[in-house]
Amino acid sequence: MKTNLLLNFTVDKENKKIHVEREFAASVAKVWAAWTQKELLEQWWAPKPWKARTKEMDFREGGHWLYAMVGPEGEEHWARMDYKSITTQKSYSALDLFCDENGQPSDFLPGSQWLTSFQENSSNTIVDVMLTFNELSDLEKHLEMGFKEGFLMAFENLDEVLESQG
Repeated sequence: MKTNLLLNFTVDKENKKIHVEREFAASVAKVWAAWTQKELLEQWWAPKPWKARTKEMDFREGGHWLYAMVGPEGEEHWARMDYKSITTQKSYSALDLFCDENGQPSDFLPGSQWLTSFQENSSNTIVDVMLTFNELSDLEKHLEMGFKEGFLMAFENLDEVLESQG
């Protein structure tokens, strides 16, 4: 059953923020697992036909997720998410940045701070993502690269993963 559960995607250039709210037809426990376990993240994080491939995953405060976005021709774009704070099944904050395959930050594009929150809404879950950038130009580069389109496509993948779990 495909329904458009996007609640909000706003760009606040004045405060250098992107705010995304999305509802998923699954419990907080299932949605939390999909955002924090590499086996599930790899199934939905990249917009098709791209795939996410994990090199390292240590979901804890001070840990990180090092992964590649792998294209249909085998091209790789590396990124890492450095976890700052975690409140289980409620929220986590992280620094998201582009890097090389060893996790060394890239000059390609500066990172952004993420605050991802999870809230029960009846039998569904609302995920609230706030990205904060240091510079307006960084936010604009993310949008030019297709962040909105890619993130929304990945959310459709997540709908499929959650539906397949029953």
